[in-house]
Amino acid sequence: MNGRKIGVDVGGTFTDVALSLNDELVTAKVPSTEDQSEGVIHGIEKACKEAGIDPETVDEFSHAMTVSVNALLEEDGAKTALVTTEGFRDVLEIGRQTRPSVYDLDAEKPTPLVPRCRRFEVSERASTDGIEQPVNEDEVQAIAEEISQADVESVAVALLHAYAHPKNEKRVATILRSELDVPVSASHEVLAEFREYERTSTTAVDAYVRPAIDRYVSHLTDRAHDLGVPQPQIMQANGGITDARTIRENAVTTVLSGPAAGVVGASAMAADDTDDREGLVTFDMGGTSSDVSLVRDGEAERTTEGEINDRPIKTPMVDVETVGAGGGSIAWIDAGGALRIGPRSAGAEPGPACYGKGGTEPTVTDANLVLGYIGASTSLGGELSLDEEAAHDVLANLADEAGLDGALEAARGVYRVANANMTRAIRSVTVERGYDPRKFGLVAFGGAGPMHAIPIADGLDIDQVIIPRASGVLSAYGLLAADEKRDAVRTYQCSLTDIDSDDVDTVYDDLSETLLVEISDRDAATVRYSADLRYAGQSFELTVDIDRPFDAVAAGKRFETAHESAYGYQADEPVELVNCRVTATVPRDAPSLEYTSSGGLQKTTREAVFTGGVYETAVYDRDRLPAAGTVEGPSIIEGPESTIVVPPAWNVQTRDDGALIAEVSDK
Repeated sequence: MNGRKIGVDVGGTFTDVALSLNDELVTAKVPSTEDQSEGVIHGIEKACKEAGIDPETVDEFSHAMTVSVNALLEEDGAKTALVTTEGFRDVLEIGRQTRPSVYDLDAEKPTPLVPRCRRFEVSERASTDGIEQPVNEDEVQAIAEEISQADVESVAVALLHAYAHPKNEKRVATILRSELDVPVSASHEVLAEFREYERTSTTAVDAYVRPAIDRYVSHLTDRAHDLGVPQPQIMQANGGITDARTIRENAVTTVLSGPAAGVVGASAMAADDTDDREGLVTFDMGGTSSDVSLVRDGEAERTTEGEINDRPIKTPMVDVETVGAGGGSIAWIDAGGALRIGPRSAGAEPGPACYGKGGTEPTVTDANLVLGYIGASTSLGGELSLDEEAAHDVLANLADEAGLDGALEAARGVYRVANANMTRAIRSVTVERGYDPRKFGLVAFGGAGPMHAIPIADGLDIDQVIIPRASGVLSAYGLLAADEKRDAVRTYQCSLTDIDSDDVDTVYDDLSETLLVEISDRDAATVRYSADLRYAGQSFELTVDIDRPFDAVAAGKRFETAHESAYGYQADEPVELVNCRVTATVPRDAPSLEYTSSGGLQKTTREAVFTGGVYETAVYDRDRLPAAGTVEGPSIIEGPESTIVVPPAWNVQTRDDGALIAEVSDK
């Protein structure tokens, strides 16, 4: 028995729901709402009604949302103050020497989340060796008084070298928390890692989104309670869930939680398809953007070099490459006459023109409708019927602007440009990192992913595409499969030739004990140890797994192997340890699924456009495909949440669990 578990993922256009009970999976898709909790509750009610159960009988509720990332992208987070060491108030503004466009004289840096007028300095000093100057408590209390008069909603505290010696920062945070009625984020609690700019930026982001996360989680918890659903467990960017209380205290960990859930779901659904491959490329195309990631050895690739809206976030997160090309992305003509896609999106309101809600700009979804990949009678998510004439009109206008021969030609251009954008994203996580995409499978999901995946794979010479069951709501399914996970890090800089292994083991023991005290089931937890290493003189690190007790020689060899894989060479330089990392995981079993065809096969036919011309194309109902059956392209397979477009020279087989495996047909 799997129990009754529900996962709800909020996207820019739709809110997706996956409900597992016994060996069945019930899915739902509803439009996202401005107050995200309204759409969440609507989705839960819809899924439970479809399954014929009462929401009060649900055993687990897992959730991913976009509250924090929206606050960063739209720059409407909390009014935040920053308290830092005297002389360092401008760290957020100065940033790093690196510039995204070195020769652009008009380049603009992002506006700091905390303006200079709300950045306060305290006379204190810590070095890497210890506390050099203690905190003056009267000075901190005076700063607290200034902050209280500035109508501030949140405070970030980031003192120099607090990652190594947090005594001063702890005292400042304690005073501020006692004097102020707003949340206080302290850098040694958010990110105990060196590099002042990144640590300060991450702490400022945590403070900036924390009030919104706190309000949202509190509101959602109350709504869930009223519905009789358990308290939500929240997805983190690291690919694991945790309890609501922890999230309210560590808000920065929720950025990109939805994409992380999708990667987890793709990995769980396609785990049996990696035996003869190096791994999987996951491709999630939703309403506003597309996310690409890599799964190797059954684990999603992670990074600590995340960035949202040009602001560094150093907490561990699933390594996702995002491009502004989703179903709702707007097509436009630039000053040079070239066709562009995104990053602007029509969103859920008014949405693409074909939604019939007043949208007047052409989108990728409109192009798919004109090309015949979506039928005029298709009801997206069971909620939206489509207006083919409106889609044709906006694409005809685009064709006139671009000098193209009508709406159909414009639609083909939109489809190709969108696919090219996503192909570049896949190359960035494979070819540019030393991996050959031809040795990977492609897992396609999201509301629009399966519609674009096979042509993209074809262009990359990837010969297998996996479209999991419930591919349109796979991020919601990933919430059901995600383990509980917590991370900890501490900077420990030393050359491996001079290192005290016992001292390093003490650091790892302290970090693991901290996590095991916090995690829900200490006895069930597994602990993974890793280290950030670099060659002497480098300004970047690679993370490798390490064994316990710590073995400097083995760690050095693993680093050199990883360095050669990433950059093509090994250097004759000493290797340095920079950071010790620990991840504690309480595993959860992914729901087991059984697939039973509802019978019948072909649904209808319609004209669809592929390379080579217009084809009278068979349209199938995904739920009616027989297990182990094969469908030849060109064909279109319509499911409850997504549509699969199978071009000529490809075929699709149905796996026993309902997943579809697309491969190149024998020639």
